[in-house]
Amino acid sequence: MKKSNVRLKGKLRTYLYLPLLLTILLVAINVVVYMEDTGTGFMFSGFVVVYFLVMLMSYLRNKPLLIDELINFATQYGTVQKQLLNEFEIPYALIDFNAKFLWVNEEFTAITGKDKKYHKSVMTVFPTLTKELLQRNDTEGTLYVTLNDRYYRVSLRRIYFDSMTENSTILAIDDSSEYLTALYLFDETELNRYMKENEEQRLVAGLVYIDNYDEALDSIEDVKRSLLIALIDRKVNKYFTEIDALVRKIEKDRYFVVFKKQYLEQLREDRFSIIEDVKTVKVGNEMAVTLSIGIGVGSDSYTQNYEYARMSIDLALGRGGDQVVLREGEDVSYYGGKTKQVERNNRVKARVKAHALREVIESREHVIIMGHSISDVDSLGAAIGVYCAARVLGKKAQIVLNEVTSSLRPLVEGFSEEKGYPPDLFIKSEEAILLTNRNTLVMVVDVNRPSYTECPELLKRTDTVCVFDHHRQNREVIENPVLSYVEPYASSACEMIAEVLQYFSENIVLQPHEADCIYAGILIDTNNFMTKTGVRTFEAAAYLRRAGAEVTRVRKMLRNDMSAYKARAEAVRRAEVYRGAFAISVCPADNVESPTIVGAQAANELLNIVGIKASFVLTEYQGKIYVSSRSIDEINVQLIMERLGGGGHLNVAGAQLTDCTVSQAKRIIQDTIDEMLKEGDIEE
Repeated sequence: MKKSNVRLKGKLRTYLYLPLLLTILLVAINVVVYMEDTGTGFMFSGFVVVYFLVMLMSYLRNKPLLIDELINFATQYGTVQKQLLNEFEIPYALIDFNAKFLWVNEEFTAITGKDKKYHKSVMTVFPTLTKELLQRNDTEGTLYVTLNDRYYRVSLRRIYFDSMTENSTILAIDDSSEYLTALYLFDETELNRYMKENEEQRLVAGLVYIDNYDEALDSIEDVKRSLLIALIDRKVNKYFTEIDALVRKIEKDRYFVVFKKQYLEQLREDRFSIIEDVKTVKVGNEMAVTLSIGIGVGSDSYTQNYEYARMSIDLALGRGGDQVVLREGEDVSYYGGKTKQVERNNRVKARVKAHALREVIESREHVIIMGHSISDVDSLGAAIGVYCAARVLGKKAQIVLNEVTSSLRPLVEGFSEEKGYPPDLFIKSEEAILLTNRNTLVMVVDVNRPSYTECPELLKRTDTVCVFDHHRQNREVIENPVLSYVEPYASSACEMIAEVLQYFSENIVLQPHEADCIYAGILIDTNNFMTKTGVRTFEAAAYLRRAGAEVTRVRKMLRNDMSAYKARAEAVRRAEVYRGAFAISVCPADNVESPTIVGAQAANELLNIVGIKASFVLTEYQGKIYVSSRSIDEINVQLIMERLGGGGHLNVAGAQLTDCTVSQAKRIIQDTIDEMLKEGDIEE
């Protein structure tokens, strides 16, 4: 820095100028003296001139000396500060505009091994601190680096030259466009270690349920039952005690588990092998034992972690069991769930739900029923079944149906005013919103995700919501329903409704067309009784047949028009086989009234090809890409669709993709398959 760039200002400048300024006062006095006595005035004028010259010479001589003294003082003061910084316990360094070291203190030298003579780039010590990074406007603040296996927090502060004299009352710098960077290092290795240890010591709560406890015991001799229970207890206790967990049996088929969070990653890597290991327990039982596990973590409260575990086990059971659901705060992860759900022959639950539904309907004057958006035959059939239940109790019921597709039109036309049905049986979402209040029962069928319903707004306008569905639950669920009946092992929502109607009332009578609609829902969702069909499916079909359902009428109503049939054939023709086992195709939506339904039919058709283990048909419709996926038994397509934000069942699932093209959607599906094959979630 040049001395010419340094000038005096403030009080010091005034002090130096004061003798010169006194000349003005002497001149004024001289004028007064002239007026009194001219001779004396001349003498006084000579004095003023001599005084001014002496003061001017003194000013010109003393100003450089004064500046030198000030600079010397500043240098000595800076030397003291430098010494203090040099002995500062916090590692400190000065870096120039080009990211090179200018000066480092002793502590910095002790850590990095670089002394004051080291003037190379900071990248040679910290490779992540590049010149470009340091020169960015948003860099000033805190960064993190590692050196010699230790973690440091780096604090950066810019020092501009003009800021050095900004508050100075005696000095000013005319020109300064560059800056220095002060770098402080804070060793946070121990802090991070303690934080990690504290995090690892957090409580993880878990609930372990035996899914088919009663069914497994019923399948073996009485003398072997205690042995089966003992073997299951031993496997559960051994698995969790290996990670220093506390295991307590709280009921005959339930366990409560507590362990440290540090072992959670170990269980994740192991992919909770206990759910597969327990299936190997065989003492003559025909049915393999399966477990459901719910784990809660991520809260500072022990009570909240237990609540997360309880919510997780409910979700695991709602998805069909034989899996682990891990909830960490708001994030939910799934493990297992690859096997087919076990059908429960005990129909007590259906009877209990029927009586509960009756009580709820009786307590409300108005019932609004809705399924999922772009309703299908199963959704409509289930809604008609609930309508029949409300009718027998004398309650007004209406069905929300925004769009009548070609597949639904033959069914909907059968509920005309001429045939004795109210003209407002089917209503739009706008009308439903106006009719719904806090005293209205909103009945949701064939869906359990609020965003997928025909009118999500209805769920917020009432306190009474009931859910009947056969899809596996996901993270997004309808909150606080007064009655929830979600059975993933059921083939369809119509099967569940048909079971409930048998116990609902002795006076209930289904009209033939009503029975046809419910029967059609079962027929479509089971692909003509070839998928997810159990004993209770045929029992429900038999009940509907006795109620007047006619197979021939149903078949006629479910026939496709020529354009839909051609679209399905085109989708099959276009199919590409990926990895030798996965058929992926695109269903044309032009000139097809219900392209999503045609896409689902095409996915079923592709399974008839030898070697195809799973099929995926993409349909672009209404700004979204709908994915219909199907399999027979080897691939769990529900797990694949969940990766895409959808869901469904082991053999029947789907998803909706937005903000992507059809070709991008195909790539997403292929990448998901590759990823899951690599992780072992699915097998070729």
